[in-house]
Amino acid sequence: MLGNVGMEDETVGVGLGIELTILMPCLNEAETLEVCIRKAKKFLETSGIVGEVLIADNGSTDESLEIAHSNGARIVHVPRRGYGAALLGGIEAAQGKFVIMGDADDSYDFEALQPYVDRLRAGADIVMGNRFKGGIAPGAMPFLHRYLGNPVLSWLGRLFFDIPVGDFHCGLRGFSRERIDALNLRTTGMEFASEMVVRASLDGYVIDEVPTTLKPDGRSRPPHLRTWRDGWRHLSFLLMYSPRWLFLYPGFALIALGALAGVFLFPGALEIAGIGFDIHTLVVMSFLLVVGTQSISFAVLSRRFAAAHQMMPPSRYSVSLQALTLERLLVGAGILFVGGVLGFIYCVFQWAAAEFGPLEYSEMLRVLILSMTSITMGGQLALTAFVSSIVEIPTR
Repeated sequence: MLGNVGMEDETVGVGLGIELTILMPCLNEAETLEVCIRKAKKFLETSGIVGEVLIADNGSTDESLEIAHSNGARIVHVPRRGYGAALLGGIEAAQGKFVIMGDADDSYDFEALQPYVDRLRAGADIVMGNRFKGGIAPGAMPFLHRYLGNPVLSWLGRLFFDIPVGDFHCGLRGFSRERIDALNLRTTGMEFASEMVVRASLDGYVIDEVPTTLKPDGRSRPPHLRTWRDGWRHLSFLLMYSPRWLFLYPGFALIALGALAGVFLFPGALEIAGIGFDIHTLVVMSFLLVVGTQSISFAVLSRRFAAAHQMMPPSRYSVSLQALTLERLLVGAGILFVGGVLGFIYCVFQWAAAEFGPLEYSEMLRVLILSMTSITMGGQLALTAFVSSIVEIPTR
């Protein structure tokens, strides 16, 4: 996965027979790394599990490497910076059948990993920790993270992808190394946590959940996590991996609202509860229809791009889009375009009949607005048809 990963030869484990790799990403964690390694090793000893402790170092400049060496952990160097990059490098170097990853800041309990191992042995592909069920110690999670960021992002994850977990971004999680390798994960930042769960869900993996605890980390410096920056990266990733919610549903909503306004306003002005709606509302309707069409076009393009580059597995939504071939889209575009042109020609003839003088403003403008909207939507649809066909060339 990452071609720039290097390992310390003198600390390489035995390889064969290792069931579990306890993986910790590390960037200047000298204050807490030793206690995390000792807890992980104690768990392996008391549980009788054949395993290793692997440190994915992301360019530490403090004593982290010396501490890892002296405590018998194996080290993999990952020069490319980023939380996701470190974990990708660690997963690639892991020798265990299963991997349990957790931050090296002493906020998670590496002595309480047995529930993860039990669920993995029972057949789960990913086992997520749930800090809200296991317990969050005072001061362990910032207020915004606890009551806004994590609950909202977890709710969106369940809504968009039907993922049955309550703590979408718990950093302590276990998984089958072989199954995660098969996902070909790509993100290198904090959004890696979202990508793993989303991609696994889209591929039909078995995702389980166990309660886990969270306590304040033992570092004196600020955490690597940045609330607004990383929160936005998680949110934008969820949206980009769900074209239905980003493009398709909003597009349908805009078209439905625009069409409804057009049906009632095309015959003439309308008054509701003392409020008058006329030409200006019809202009707004036109923009809603155009933007809605563009949004649905983006849904088609993004899904076909994802399929062409094997970024997402097929879904019911993407399968239905396969019926929208180049020719069918062009037929629909042609109907809209020709209908709009005919309306435009009608307006020109009406103008000519008046010897290109003044016209009945309201009546003629209604026809003209509808005609130009139809022409614009037809053009958008035709361009989408060709671009989506270009996107699909790699799969042909």
